[in-house]
Amino acid sequence: MPSLRLPFSISSLCASAVAVLLVAYIGVIAVVMTYAALTVEFSQSVRNDEAAVAALESAYLADVARLTSTDYAAVGYAKPRATTFIRAQSSTALR
Repeated sequence: MPSLRLPFSISSLCASAVAVLLVAYIGVIAVVMTYAALTVEFSQSVRNDEAAVAALESAYLADVARLTSTDYAAVGYAKPRATTFIRAQSSTALR
């Protein structure tokens, strides 16, 4: 019975497979580390944005509190003598 002779050795095939798997493993680790870094960066960005929104809300609420506590008569405003309503024309282009 003639023996089957392969054009390559099993050890070189295994060494090539190990090299390919090692490169793939390093690539997967690089992808995971990049994803982790981007996730941390995004969460920090969200925290910074929340802090900016909180500061703006605080300033807005302080302005609203100042306006509602203003004594308009002391500032020089007076109540209107009469209230009238004026009918406005339609502001749409469809007529």
